[in-house]
Amino acid sequence: MRLDKLLAHTGFGTRKEVKKIIKDGYIEINGTIAKKPGEKVDPDKDDVRVGGQRIYYEEFVYFMLNKPAGVISATEDFIHETVLDLLGPADLVQEPHPVGRLDIDTEGLLILTNDGQLTHQLTSPKKEVDKEYYARIEGVVTEDDVAKFEEGLILEDKEEDFKTRPAKLEILSVDEEENESEINVTIHEGKFHQVKRMFAAVGKEVLYLKRIRMKNLELDETLPPGEYRPLTEEEIKNLKPE
Repeated sequence: MRLDKLLAHTGFGTRKEVKKIIKDGYIEINGTIAKKPGEKVDPDKDDVRVGGQRIYYEEFVYFMLNKPAGVISATEDFIHETVLDLLGPADLVQEPHPVGRLDIDTEGLLILTNDGQLTHQLTSPKKEVDKEYYARIEGVVTEDDVAKFEEGLILEDKEEDFKTRPAKLEILSVDEEENESEINVTIHEGKFHQVKRMFAAVGKEVLYLKRIRMKNLELDETLPPGEYRPLTEEEIKNLKPE
């Protein structure tokens, strides 16, 4: 890897800015002052230091974000705040992207990474990855609804109506006086507004929706909405295919 590329990817500025840092003699490679931006380095083996401080390079980054309502799952938008706007500058250097998407008013677990292969593994419909949500529902959810979710529901679509794959619906509580229910639901697709449309298909409305699990990664409930943290090595390992 070129030295200037390594420095840019680890947050020391643009290519133009790091070239000046190199020219001014602030960079050492294995104890020797670097002189050329194009000098080749091996991030895993070479001791590269900026002003005496060693730098470390990670090819891939993985973050867990507790997405708040009002923020969109996109890399850029000219109207709304995006999930990337919630990251610090140093964590944007590797250009992470959201793995799948959550609707603007949906909260909860969202993975951010620059690992395209993992993104494909987690979002491809063929992989049938679990996506579990907690929701508050207007209406009394019944065992008949549980059976319909398990069987699959026909949802209208602009291009072509489709039948959802079997979904697991768990009733947590029902308040008949308030005409509200609390549920967990696990789906294996990611169609536009899918959970909301599934409940609409059985005559009910989603009042609040929060993703709490994707595959075997559960939302860290100690993360306030809008906050994020790196995934642990164990969490990354568990997300990847065996």
